[in-house]
Amino acid sequence: MAVDETTRTVTPVRAAEELELKRDEFRLAVRMGLIRTVPAPVPVPDPRGAHRDRPPERRPVARGELDRLKAAPDFPEGLRERVRAVGAGEAAGLLSISYDRFNRLARTGHLSPVRFYLNRYRMVVWLYLAAEVTAFGEENPGLLTGRLPAGVRERDAAGEDLRARNWRSRHLSLLLRGTDDPWARAAAIASLLDPVQVAEVVDDPYERTYLDRLRPAPPPGLPVAGASHETAVRLARADDPDEILWHRMSLALALDEARAARQAPYPGERRRPLQEPDPEPGPDPETAAEPADPPVAEAAGRAEAGQAAGSPVRPVPRPSGRPPAGRGIPSPGRAPGSRRPGLLGRIRRALPGRATAGGRWGQGRDWS
Repeated sequence: MAVDETTRTVTPVRAAEELELKRDEFRLAVRMGLIRTVPAPVPVPDPRGAHRDRPPERRPVARGELDRLKAAPDFPEGLRERVRAVGAGEAAGLLSISYDRFNRLARTGHLSPVRFYLNRYRMVVWLYLAAEVTAFGEENPGLLTGRLPAGVRERDAAGEDLRARNWRSRHLSLLLRGTDDPWARAAAIASLLDPVQVAEVVDDPYERTYLDRLRPAPPPGLPVAGASHETAVRLARADDPDEILWHRMSLALALDEARAARQAPYPGERRRPLQEPDPEPGPDPETAAEPADPPVAEAAGRAEAGQAAGSPVRPVPRPSGRPPAGRGIPSPGRAPGSRRPGLLGRIRRALPGRATAGGRWGQGRDWS
């Protein structure tokens, strides 16, 4: 049993098992605030340099919180019902209306989806909370029977579809609920904007990199590649002009709060500054007038004197501007016009049938 006896917490997997919830249901319950988790004392280190908080659904749950939820009279059916997500067909059945009528109400913004996924035909399937659908029917009985209001019919005829926008609004509110870090909150807002829009609001490239590192992970179950991924990315980003303007203003305000809390990390600021070497002492005034390198003629005379006396000879420093030894100057014991044979010549001499003195290649072969 994954129970920490010192802090009396359990892992999220163990908590979901004890609450009899599926993984998606547990995650949604945590995001909605139905299950309180314990924040991590130290942010999780990110290999790319940032420090991000652990998502709420991955934090441990206190034993007291589990006991509180289990003590409810309607446990576990009540908790599962509050996080149960249904499709449009089942939601229409809960309201006792047709499938088409429910979709018209959802497209005009009367109901907000809580999740979505793409089926095998790459069609978007929206899911709604069963509890919210039931509450909507109880609060708006006039929209369930008879002819829809003229405003709803006009908006539906104009092709208005607010399902994606309402889902983004709910998704952002759940992300902001799960963190108190101002930079993480700004990154959550930036995740709903196109990179071009983010670059227009955040002109500092280091701040944009930091926001990208803190970008929240996509909702589980979404495709990660192919045409389905492009559709999911399109749904996750704001597309209406007024929605884009709203998120741009929200991002600007969130950046002001984040900058007031702390500055975004810049490259190299964590490195220890290099220590400047101590200045070398200046030359002695008496010896400053002497040249550092003696003239070539004087150095050669000293070398001859040293050879005559039998004392060791110190190498003569090579003055700047002259080519190094072995380049352009024949070495001792070699004629000025002679040239050291190259690698190919040495290989030929080592092979059987090598060229003899005064002969050409191939003469005097001896293959025995």
